[in-house]
Amino acid sequence: MANRLATETSPYLLQHAANPVDWYAWSAEALERAKAENKPILLSIGYAACHWCHVMAHESFEDDATAALMNERFVNIKVDREERPDLDSIYMQAVQAMTGHGGWPMTVFLTPDGAPFYGGTYYPREDRHGMPSFRRILTAVSDAYRSKPTEVAATVNALRDLYVATQPVAGEPVSGMLLDNAYRAMSFGFDEEYGGFGGAPKFPQTMSLEFLLTHWARRGTENAVAMVEQSFLRMARGGIYDQVGGGFARYAVDRVWLVPHFEKMLYDNALLVRLGTHLWQATKNDEVKRIVAETIRWTAREMRGPDGGLYSSLDADSEGHEGRFYVWDAAELDAILGDDAPLMRAYWGVTPGGNFEGKNILSVAATDPRTLARQFSVSVEQLPSIVERARAALYEARAKRVWPGRDDKILASWNGLMVRSLAEAARAFGDDEYRVLALEGAAFLFDRLVRENRVLRSYSGGRARIAGYLEDHAAVGLAALAIYELTFDYKWLTRARGLGASTTRWFWDDSESAFFDTASDHEALITRPRDVYDNATPSGTSLAVELLLRLAELFDDREARDRAAKVADSIAPAIARYPLAFGHMLGCADMLVNGAVELAIVGEPESDAFRAFERVAAGRYVPSLVIAGGAPARGADVALLRDRESVAGGATAYVCRNYACESPAKDLATLDQQLERAGRTVVG
Repeated sequence: MANRLATETSPYLLQHAANPVDWYAWSAEALERAKAENKPILLSIGYAACHWCHVMAHESFEDDATAALMNERFVNIKVDREERPDLDSIYMQAVQAMTGHGGWPMTVFLTPDGAPFYGGTYYPREDRHGMPSFRRILTAVSDAYRSKPTEVAATVNALRDLYVATQPVAGEPVSGMLLDNAYRAMSFGFDEEYGGFGGAPKFPQTMSLEFLLTHWARRGTENAVAMVEQSFLRMARGGIYDQVGGGFARYAVDRVWLVPHFEKMLYDNALLVRLGTHLWQATKNDEVKRIVAETIRWTAREMRGPDGGLYSSLDADSEGHEGRFYVWDAAELDAILGDDAPLMRAYWGVTPGGNFEGKNILSVAATDPRTLARQFSVSVEQLPSIVERARAALYEARAKRVWPGRDDKILASWNGLMVRSLAEAARAFGDDEYRVLALEGAAFLFDRLVRENRVLRSYSGGRARIAGYLEDHAAVGLAALAIYELTFDYKWLTRARGLGASTTRWFWDDSESAFFDTASDHEALITRPRDVYDNATPSGTSLAVELLLRLAELFDDREARDRAAKVADSIAPAIARYPLAFGHMLGCADMLVNGAVELAIVGEPESDAFRAFERVAAGRYVPSLVIAGGAPARGADVALLRDRESVAGGATAYVCRNYACESPAKDLATLDQQLERAGRTVVG
């Protein structure tokens, strides 16, 4: 029999709808039952693509004896962390404080009023490797709750103090020295041999790489752009990148980017598309352009819904095994590729013994095309077509396998990140297909998930639900700005401005001079979360700061600029200590310290002259670039367009800083020179 989760729309919750566990979704009903029966709450948090979540579900939640113990002694709540990042953030803090680490599945035991008193992550079915079994934990925790109320209360009080102690404190404001020190810290932690930062496991750290591009553009530090290029290409040639179907996995379990944790997340690929677009603008590297194109094709082919919304993730598992969908036998490769097989085995490093549990994860082992071409008596010019032919053949064969599960819920913030990336790629590469994907994705967001400048978090099963968080409002607002810069259609600027106002109205707290992750009318939890770290995705705070800064430039809104500065300054001490944890906020800090580069293109957006100016701007990487365009009369309230004139029948470009402009650019070479000069201007 199905349990209560059968009426939910989250694919993750639906995965547990047939468990013998008497699951609740997070709800007033569950909390009230816990209070009425004075039972502790067992809160289990995970997500659909999580490998160890599946393992624990099979071992424990599908086991009748374990479920009976859970049902007897606890009120059991299952939460999709992607739908409820507020709950995930609050209780992850507690688990990390109690155990020194975190992860998913997360298992937290709460008092009936929602206060944590014990927790961990994955628990096995049986005792092993020093880990207690899940049933042993269940018995011990429930016994302690009944027989040791004083100790439980002491733990609860200590963890309540944790939430107060972790709020940021004011310090020295952001400065040029802070930015330079962040670059030096990243250089020190950089893996000179394989790219990226640190050892295994290794995450893309996309936002920190974005900051390094900004630093290179400002300071001319060639080492900074070299670190970005090496990291991106090492990932793109490794197993963390799907050499057959495109798209990046979430992280590599090793230092060399070979063995991925096979799940693919929309947000990682959104951030990597944007980074790749900017890296191409900076370097014009054709391999970078190809990887961006393949990742966008993967997004359109495997992650896009019929109405333009983008799904959340692909599972790591298929047929009960992690990575089975993606790995290859050498003999299977030979059979599929025929005469191309020897060359492609060398290209991808395929061996009979394999490199992962007896099979092969494909990665680019032959990095010198000339040597490979000589070895197999082909020309260097022939290699790309041979590789593409092999990829197509393997994709066709792989498509007949059992596919990994797909989490088809559509999340506002993740879609906002990808729509922004698609819009920027469409601008940079002049690609009409990217443009259509961006416009249709943006239309979906505003049709299905935005109501009177309030964003809903999730869309699934034809239903939009859950009040949106700070990250949702800010990410969708930034996506609208990117669509405006792609189309110069004023309605997108209006939409972005509306979401900026809503972000301030519902998430800003004057008494704290801070943004919170939940709106002021959100349900009361044991604390109002405020996670300022840029983790796998930019924090809601750093996205909100960027949205306010960009709107402030467009509309000369000093209040918005001052509010953004207050937030950044309050986080500056933490940035100084842990720069890798604030990659996106460092980009905002650059805009505050060194100022935006303001570009106004005046004229008719459909004219050849206007488009030519826009292509020059789109082809160059310019840090903290804010663009307005069109006829001044169409956006009279846009400060960047005010009092700007264009030549008759043509277009004129103005490159400005703090609204002080260079001489109007009436030819393309002048605009290009002015943009380069403005991007390299350092104030702080």
